[in-house]
Amino acid sequence: MRVVLADDERMVRTALRVILDAEPGLEVVGEASTGAEAVSVVREARPDVVLMDVRMPEIDGIRATEQILAGMAQPPRIVVVTTFENDAYVYEALRAGATGFLLKRAGAEELVDAVRLVARSDSLLYPAAVRGLAAEHARRRPPAAPPWVARLTEREAQVLRLVATGLTNAEIAGRMGVGPATVKTHVAAVLAKTGARDRTQAVIVAYESGFVSPG
Repeated sequence: MRVVLADDERMVRTALRVILDAEPGLEVVGEASTGAEAVSVVREARPDVVLMDVRMPEIDGIRATEQILAGMAQPPRIVVVTTFENDAYVYEALRAGATGFLLKRAGAEELVDAVRLVARSDSLLYPAAVRGLAAEHARRRPPAAPPWVARLTEREAQVLRLVATGLTNAEIAGRMGVGPATVKTHVAAVLAKTGARDRTQAVIVAYESGFVSPG
């Protein structure tokens, strides 16, 4: 699993590299100290996961995330790294397409688990926090019913509501009484119809559209 580190502090990048390179199956293949450099390094190194600092010189982690996702046919999973989980920058990064976020105070084991988890993409990273951010920001935005709501089948609508609660495919399968493969098919259909890049974006569009109500 190939990882790129983007942070304007060399000591942070060094610490992250030491932790990740010590893990079997993980390899840091590039580093960047600015948002613009991150875009260039990611396009060249083609990593599976990017750890992206939110605040960096030249362009911030949000803009860098947008440029990476818009400019690559098979973009990596991007995890934004932040000091505060309720930072408005974090939510904007998630809306821009980041798969999740990681707090800078996270320990080594938590860091490694987060990288492996987002690479699998069948569950949310810190689902309660993502739901909380989506619900809070949904309250500030008047919902506009999108056309995709009418295109969801009953099963797909049920799956989206369960995804929005943070359940994994296996947990959804148990709740619905179907096989994991069936859930995976429904999730893929939900992502296609909503235009969401992954589960995190599916949670955001579910709340922002009013399909799922805050609280």
